[in-house]
Amino acid sequence: MSHGPNTDASHWDATQFETRAIHAGQDPDPATGAVITPIYQTSTYAQESIGVFKGYEYSRTDNPTRTALQVALASLEGGQWALTYASGLAATQNLAYLLRPGDHVLLSNDTYGGTYRLFARVLNNYNIETSLADLSNLDDVRANIRPETRFVWVETPTNPYLRIVDIAGIAALLQDHPAKLVVDNTFASPYLQQPLAHGADFVLHSTTKYLGGHSDVVGGAVIGNDLEALETLKFHQNAAGAVPGPFDCWLTLRGIKTLGVRMRQHSANARAVAEMLLEHPAVDRVYYPGLLDHPSHDVAARQMSDFSGMVSFTLRGGYDAAATLAESTKIFTLAESLGGVESLLEHPAKMTHASVSGTAAEVEDSLIRLSVGIEHVDDLVADLEQALAKVSVTSREPVAAST
Repeated sequence: MSHGPNTDASHWDATQFETRAIHAGQDPDPATGAVITPIYQTSTYAQESIGVFKGYEYSRTDNPTRTALQVALASLEGGQWALTYASGLAATQNLAYLLRPGDHVLLSNDTYGGTYRLFARVLNNYNIETSLADLSNLDDVRANIRPETRFVWVETPTNPYLRIVDIAGIAALLQDHPAKLVVDNTFASPYLQQPLAHGADFVLHSTTKYLGGHSDVVGGAVIGNDLEALETLKFHQNAAGAVPGPFDCWLTLRGIKTLGVRMRQHSANARAVAEMLLEHPAVDRVYYPGLLDHPSHDVAARQMSDFSGMVSFTLRGGYDAAATLAESTKIFTLAESLGGVESLLEHPAKMTHASVSGTAAEVEDSLIRLSVGIEHVDDLVADLEQALAKVSVTSREPVAAST
């Protein structure tokens, strides 16, 4: 009798997203009939003879629970393969092993601070150059691509200003260039956006966020179609060891089963929160791609099925107002990370994006980033309203939408 998950999920290809999230790569366990993929909590596997084994030899290289997660993620992103990692930054680092000294990475000037730190302060020591550009502007992308560019590294929506990058537009620019288009799809999740279908070469996730969905696991993933790149990435991952444990994989598998349901509620709640913020006199600007006057709303509507649960906004009172708000909410918890069922609030300039201080990617200190959870929307709006009431209002001019 065979053991481990079914690595061929092709029989689910014709089904809808929510069905694949529950079943792709997750057939009942052939050894026991267990409906839920088991946690294969083992480091090693019995070999039939020297060098002959039943698919697995050591859990740094592969593990059946990890395989199930990878098959599911590949199905959800429409890729031929997926690899999972100990964190989103471990996934980023593994992709960076495809670079060579002298290569150039074009990175968004609105990007996660940890991504910037890895490229600009770690990989620069290995003669890999990183530059920043507004990747939501195709003319800016075109002007900053170099002959030695090997990655154009995109977030869409971006973190923390929620700008939208035209994936298909950049893919067209790179059609005759050796650079690979990497799209960090963490803020959208595969339920709302599938970058491979728009021409991306690789999709990256911090699975810690919406895919896990419950703020109880840290992980990362890369998904793609290039089989040669897969072999190189697998070799480097096995050599360097940035692998997730089986329990981490199991928690992420559990999370993705409800991804569709959660993303619909995250998006609905975020839209209501953004609309309330637009009307509040203490708020200066609101950044949410679901707003009709967001400058890239049309692009977002074209490549996303909804606009996710992230909302950012600035306050008229600057840092003092932001600090007051951050310490006054009762349901929104002041914490880093995002994408969990609970609502979180953070101050990017002092928290997730502190590493970009003093650079072209610096974040203004009046900015608050919300990860809008799936609590009842009336409670979320009321919580923000009572916190905003404590903020000193220095101006009552009309609120501006994001630019």
